[in-house]
Amino acid sequence: MALAAAFLLPAFLLPGLAAADSEVNVYNSRHYTTDTQLWEGFTKATGIKVNVINADHDQLIQRIIQEGSNSPADVLITVDAGRLVFAADKELFVPVTSAALEQTIPAALRDPQGQWFGLAYRARILVYDKERMDRARLSTYEALAEPAFKSQLLVRSGTNIYNLGLLGAIIAVHGEAKAEEWARGVVANLARPPQGGDTDQIKAVAAGQGAVALTNHYYFARLAASGKAEDQAVVQNLRVFFPSLADRGTHINISGAGVVRSGKNRDQAIKLLEYLVTPEAQAYFANVNFEYPVNAKVPPNPVLQSWGTFKLDDLNPAVFAANSAQAAKIMDRVGWK
Repeated sequence: MALAAAFLLPAFLLPGLAAADSEVNVYNSRHYTTDTQLWEGFTKATGIKVNVINADHDQLIQRIIQEGSNSPADVLITVDAGRLVFAADKELFVPVTSAALEQTIPAALRDPQGQWFGLAYRARILVYDKERMDRARLSTYEALAEPAFKSQLLVRSGTNIYNLGLLGAIIAVHGEAKAEEWARGVVANLARPPQGGDTDQIKAVAAGQGAVALTNHYYFARLAASGKAEDQAVVQNLRVFFPSLADRGTHINISGAGVVRSGKNRDQAIKLLEYLVTPEAQAYFANVNFEYPVNAKVPPNPVLQSWGTFKLDDLNPAVFAANSAQAAKIMDRVGWK
């Protein structure tokens, strides 16, 4: 109720958010408390204070829509290309021209019109039990729908944004009919009904409930880097594999941001985005949250380096994100709950 009430407040009544030369207001859907390191680093580097409202991405987008021209938000940060594309379609972002952003971020990881920019990326990988799954059997995402994987797959809900993004990419590459055939095959191969998050899928593989899990890479990296004995027990017999989408490369999604059209601190907002791709900020993405940095000058975390390199699918997130609604309908039709 409090959140709903906040939607109705005029921007000038919202606590802690204001237009000033020395401030920038961020609506942030990244659910990592350690992100405070980013805001503190930016303030130290520029003297600009960062005011942050943390909430779910859909809540923040709807909040900006309801606040309209009175919205105090200068920057929207989220962890899925689909949400960024949705916000851009709603004309919530203003196009940005920045040499620092364009020279640092690969074209495949930013909006062609400059409405949003990838800040870090996450690969959709396979985690498998080395004793119960022959690595030679693993290849492409498409292969996961083959009968050979019957009762061996573990994956979270079809409504999850990362699964919708992957299916959106498959639609872009193969078309809707073949994408639906693939999703139906995956459902037929599930070891159990989808439940929990990506870490739960990894733990289920370790517990013998399936042989291979589809997950974002950093969930496994966190367990592998953990000093807890119980986490080390989970990963002991598990390994990672980077599948390919029709031999194009591994599917990735992004943490990204855009400058809000109604924001009153546009110059400060652009400075924040530029800071977030500097080596200092990119090292945070790499070493604190185990994401892959977009800045080529910053190496991945050593845990990720130990997995070796992989080929990225260069399909722009704007393409697969545009297929999200179509993907959701397919998930519903095939019973990927």
